[in-house]
Amino acid sequence: MGGQTATDGALQIDMRRFAEVVSFSRESKVITVQAGITWRKIQEYIDPYNLSVEIMQSYDNFTVGGSLSVNAHGRYVGLGPIVLSVRWIRLVLADGSVVTASPTENSDLFFGAIGGYGALGVIAEVTLQLTDNVRVEEHSQLMPLSAYRAFFNENVRNNGEVIFHNADIFPTAFDVVRVTSYTKTDKPVTTSDRLTPADTDYSSNRRVIEVISEWPGGKWMRQHVLDPWLYRKSAVEWRNYEASYDVRELEPVSRKLSTFVLQEYFVPARRLEEFVPRMAEVLRRHHVNVVNISIRHSQPDPGTYLAWARSEVFCFVIYYKQGTSDSAQREVQAWTRELIDRAIGEGGTYYLPYQILATKEQFYAAYPRAKDFFKLKNRVDPSNKFRNRLLDAYYESGDVPTH
Repeated sequence: MGGQTATDGALQIDMRRFAEVVSFSRESKVITVQAGITWRKIQEYIDPYNLSVEIMQSYDNFTVGGSLSVNAHGRYVGLGPIVLSVRWIRLVLADGSVVTASPTENSDLFFGAIGGYGALGVIAEVTLQLTDNVRVEEHSQLMPLSAYRAFFNENVRNNGEVIFHNADIFPTAFDVVRVTSYTKTDKPVTTSDRLTPADTDYSSNRRVIEVISEWPGGKWMRQHVLDPWLYRKSAVEWRNYEASYDVRELEPVSRKLSTFVLQEYFVPARRLEEFVPRMAEVLRRHHVNVVNISIRHSQPDPGTYLAWARSEVFCFVIYYKQGTSDSAQREVQAWTRELIDRAIGEGGTYYLPYQILATKEQFYAAYPRAKDFFKLKNRVDPSNKFRNRLLDAYYESGDVPTH
């Protein structure tokens, strides 16, 4: 959202035609793919074998290489960053050499390229661990935010039957959550499709989001009318169906005057109750038009340089509406920096794929291994061939060779 794939006056490499399955083992539940392939294409390939991607984001029409470059995550219970499901990668470096990297071979490149936003080279191939495609039943309930962490620890955290889980915080009080889990079941599916149909019409989703964000009482209507109707029955679906959302459902009607944007913050799990009121105070004081805040959970990152989960964390995904004028963007910068300070103050961090608004001081405080990451970049890309606006903002000139 902030130019993490490009910078002014540079070439941009489009990987989307580099999108083949290289090898696949049903027995070992492993697949090797070219990095330009989308998750949707992988799902279509493995679903006939009743297999599923182990970790991915909620939307399936991103590329695998892109997801690795941001170290994406989803709603999977007991897991976390996507690096946990990667066996190895092949990386093309600035000098044209091709290296294989894994947690045990060229591990610095493995833990640098995953979550490295393209700074070290081009991810060309990826080997992923797969898992079984199972039927899952949806369970949803309301509860006070104050009760959520205890509920999660008792019913979800170590429950191997729960596949997906998240909790949605309702604005503008930010003190009630809708908790939704998808658990393994032998019940027959209520949705016959094994994947979300690729030709789904999302126009109604856009109208609903417009009502929530703009109508008087829209947020009350969402909490007390729309959500109860949506969750009136417990759906039974295939895991692959629930993992195949299309990002088109978020596409606004127009971006001319306003648009919908994401931010995300990560806070140590034990600090949930302290962080949420501080986050809510900032959002209310700045009159942020919040549509939803989704709580996810992640286990610790195994060692990526730009790890967003240095410990067990809760993830707060903020979906909000903002104006596109210069003054609106300045206001977003102001409250974003306040939220980053709140997250850092709780021992947490913020996610890098979104608008590049943090100060350098905030970036280095939130990502304490960034200096080591940049030293690695200097070694494998001494001429700063691989760059983007994220690196332009934080890759200090003193760290870049002058020749």
